[in-house]
Amino acid sequence: MRTLCRWVGQVVGIGGLTATYLLVGPVAVQAASCTTQTGPHQKQVESFLGRPVDGKQSMTDCKAIRSFQVAHGIRPTIGYAGPLTWRTMATILQQRTAGKTPNKAGKCPTNKGRIACVDLTRQLSWVQDGAKLIYGPVPVRTGRNGLETRTGAKRIYYRNIKHWSTIYKVWMPYSQFFDGGQAFHSTTKSLYTPPGSGGCVNMRTVDAKAYWNRLKNGDDVYVYGRKPGT
Repeated sequence: MRTLCRWVGQVVGIGGLTATYLLVGPVAVQAASCTTQTGPHQKQVESFLGRPVDGKQSMTDCKAIRSFQVAHGIRPTIGYAGPLTWRTMATILQQRTAGKTPNKAGKCPTNKGRIACVDLTRQLSWVQDGAKLIYGPVPVRTGRNGLETRTGAKRIYYRNIKHWSTIYKVWMPYSQFFDGGQAFHSTTKSLYTPPGSGGCVNMRTVDAKAYWNRLKNGDDVYVYGRKPGT
């Protein structure tokens, strides 16, 4: 079976630039360095990281921001509080706020029995049966700009516990396909690594395995919202 999605990673900087060097103001800063420049989202990033919120870049701020960027594959790792870093943090905050009531707004159908819900806006997924939460919510990584995970009502139609992508030559463990070449499957990379997948819904291994054990062919999937940055 040919598949259209894979885990996609690339060097992405502020404003979507892909380069080893990033132009910050009038000076080109090498990706391996730690910038002294204050970013446009300095206060928000400081607050997220539990740093003193003064809106001024410090070396300690930079190191904390860099650690976050390294952990989540955000490039360049120069400790700059830019749009991509803050967007990632804002998504994480939305996921935390969801708690155990991810469908509080009622956007995922509750009249279909067991269904896997995918909220692209919050990069969040869960399994529910009617209005009862069965598993999750869990963070996910969906399609990047131009290869977005398609929205709407779907159904799981093919499952392969150790699927091999014939297009991208990569393993896709615990694959459950629900729309063309798009599927739930596990990845070992950070779910926040930009720019996104090739259309699949990437999950941590523990969550992909839990979905595998709770879903079957014919089960409903509902995808809604819009991924930040797409």
